[in-house]
Amino acid sequence: MKLIEALNWRYATKRMTGAKVPAERVERILEAVRLAPSSYGLQPYSVLVIEDPALRERIGPVAFDQPQIVQSSHLLVFAAWDPVEARHVDELTQLIAETRGIEASELDAYGATIKGTLDGFATPHERFQWAARQAYLALGTALAATAVERVDASPMEGFDPAALDRLLDLEAQGLRSVALLALGYRDTEADRHAGLAKVRWPRERLFIHVPEA
Repeated sequence: MKLIEALNWRYATKRMTGAKVPAERVERILEAVRLAPSSYGLQPYSVLVIEDPALRERIGPVAFDQPQIVQSSHLLVFAAWDPVEARHVDELTQLIAETRGIEASELDAYGATIKGTLDGFATPHERFQWAARQAYLALGTALAATAVERVDASPMEGFDPAALDRLLDLEAQGLRSVALLALGYRDTEADRHAGLAKVRWPRERLFIHVPEA
C-alpha cells in the first residue's frame, strides 16, 4: 500500500475487536520504531511492548478506562530516559565505532557535542522534555508503519504518567512514560469514528511557502 493511501486509511481507532496482530507485522512495526530518527541518533527512550491481557487490564484504570487498552492486541509504552547521561553518549559513540569499523577516538568531538547539548539544559525537566520529544518522533514513525501494515492504532496521551510509572516500575529502569500506542483491529460496528471522512486543514492553511529573499 502506498504511504498516502495508507495514511488516509488510518485513524485513531477508539474501539478494537481484540483480534491478535500477527507477530511478523508487529515486528515490522517495531523495526520501523528502531529506525526512527532522533537528535544525534541518541534515541533517548525505550519502548515497552505489552501483550499480556492481565497487565493491560491493570493499566486500564491508569488510562481512564479507555477501551483500546484492553481491546488491543499489543500496547506500546514510549518512555523517555530520565536522566539522560554522559554514559549514554559514550555507549552510542562506541556502538557507532563498532558498527562502522572506526576507532572510538574518532568520535570524541561528536560525543563532546552531544554532551554539550545535554549540559546546556537549564534543568533536569528541560532535559527530560528534550528526550520526550525524541520519543514522539518514534511514535510518529510507528503510526506511519502501522498504517502501511494495515494495523489499526490509537496514540494516547490520556493517562496518568506517574501512576503508570509506578505500575510498571519505570523509575527503577531510569524511565518515565510519555505516550501510549494501542495496536489492534478496528471494531467498525462499535466505533462511531470508523468510516468518517478524514478532516485536516487544507494545504493552503497548513503550509506557508517562504519566498526567496
